Amino acid sequence: MKWSLLLFALVQVVVSTPLLSKRWDDFDVKHAWVEVPKGWELHGPAPADHRFTMRVGLKQDKFEDLVSTLYEVSDPFHPKYGKHLSKEEVESLVAPHPETVDIVDSWLLAHGVDPETAERHNGGSWVTVTVSVEQASRMLNATYNVYKHGQTDDYVVRTTSYSLPRVLHEHVDVVTPTTYFGTMRSMKATSRIQPQIKPIDNDIEVASKLVNPGSLATVPSSCSTTITPACLRALYNTTTYVPKATATNKLGVAGYLDEFANNADLQTFFRRFRTDAVGGTFQTVQVNGGGNDQSDPGVEANLDIQYTEGISFPTPNIYYSTGGSPPFNPDSNTPTNTNEPYLDWLNFILGQSTIPQTFTTSYGDDEQTVPFDYATSVCNLFAQLGARGSSIMFSSGDDGVGAGDCSTNDGKNTKHFQPNFPASCPFVTTVSPTISRVPHNNPLPFRVSSLSLVQPTLANSTLLDVPIPTSVGGTSASSPTFAGVISLLNDFRISQGKAPLGFLNPIIYSTGTAGFNDITSGSNPGCGTNGFTAGTGWDPVTGLGTPDFGKLQALIG
Repeated sequence: MKWSLLLFALVQVVVSTPLLSKRWDDFDVKHAWVEVPKGWELHGPAPADHRFTMRVGLKQDKFEDLVSTLYEVSDPFHPKYGKHLSKEEVESLVAPHPETVDIVDSWLLAHGVDPETAERHNGGSWVTVTVSVEQASRMLNATYNVYKHGQTDDYVVRTTSYSLPRVLHEHVDVVTPTTYFGTMRSMKATSRIQPQIKPIDNDIEVASKLVNPGSLATVPSSCSTTITPACLRALYNTTTYVPKATATNKLGVAGYLDEFANNADLQTFFRRFRTDAVGGTFQTVQVNGGGNDQSDPGVEANLDIQYTEGISFPTPNIYYSTGGSPPFNPDSNTPTNTNEPYLDWLNFILGQSTIPQTFTTSYGDDEQTVPFDYATSVCNLFAQLGARGSSIMFSSGDDGVGAGDCSTNDGKNTKHFQPNFPASCPFVTTVSPTISRVPHNNPLPFRVSSLSLVQPTLANSTLLDVPIPTSVGGTSASSPTFAGVISLLNDFRISQGKAPLGFLNPIIYSTGTAGFNDITSGSNPGCGTNGFTAGTGWDPVTGLGTPDFGKLQALIG
């Protein structure tokens, strides 16, 4: 009897402390670049005592269930259509398994990081701790250096390779900051000033000619060269719709790059282009130290808010100014933020109990510059937004099927078409522009450019074709404009006592297809090629075409 008791006791000891025997130095590479990412150069070794914020993305225990639910609540033919999840319901699906929490906590503790001090977000699936370069290097078998961005003079602490103990690979999706080099200022805004195009003072003359909104034949020829809110509202058949659910429905604009939307400029825009909206404003929410310097607005930020408001007024608009502490100062060893904007914004939004039903973002990176583990983790966060009932639009990018020589960064220098990220995420809707339209009764564009081909390896997102202003060009105008149309559709559904549209792609590809005007001519050159050519039905250039609010309203009603 004594022997059996002793054996039982020994077994209990072995079973209850399995993590003590794990080896933390049995590394396997998680992600590595073959060379320093384009645009960055090595500045020097990172100081060993430099401290920074590290985020560990844990494997989400029931993420497959979340994706299944996302498609069920987004499918107009499914019984669960529109039954979006609450913040708490989403968090229960993305929470890590207890075993994952235990083993990651043990790993942290083994490297001198007290798990009790960690911040935990998103159902516990993201763990945030403060570590030194020396600690991070040991934890990840990595060599951290200081890198400088040639165009912006940003300095960041990053590594070109990092590893995890083999036992952690099935428990950890991503660790940051590691091999993602993007910063606030190295991201790309998808707009550009066009000084050769003379802007107009107002569109009163255009608006007075719109006697039959919704009929493309009545759109004045001036709309083929200079797009204004009146042109857009006529082209997309929103002119006569008056929002009713403004106490509930909201439209969110994600802002980065220290760009701020200016209220005085918005009033000027209203006085010139939408007189009934004069006095209307927007709310600014500052995320992670984001600024709101009204004396220093940005072209991108103003463009976004003016065109979301220009279409959706009087729907409440929220401009999210996402910041972050400045990139690394080579002469300082004070703690700094990781400066990874997508994670900052997404973790903030997902932490809110109530969120806008529509979002638009006009920023991105070349997809191949974003590590796959990082891209996947960010993309999965967008799936959570969709499951909660938000429609998410991203600008496709301004370089056709790719900019420059389109060489891959895997050491092989192979020429590939190159999409933008996060526009290539399968859980968002990607919006593209046209640069001109044939006047009067022919609604087809005679040339289409500025959009990225979505590679099938990482995306099933929808490409949509939206005309842009000529004084400021780029897909930055397209995404907020289309988001304005979607916000009006969400207003209509909410005013009818129904759920918002949420993740758009399933309905767009099914019952919503008839709500778009097909674009059948044009191309999207890039990478030294002609890109793709538009044709009848869906194509990689123009997607499904341009939206007709009246038709879509009938289809979603």
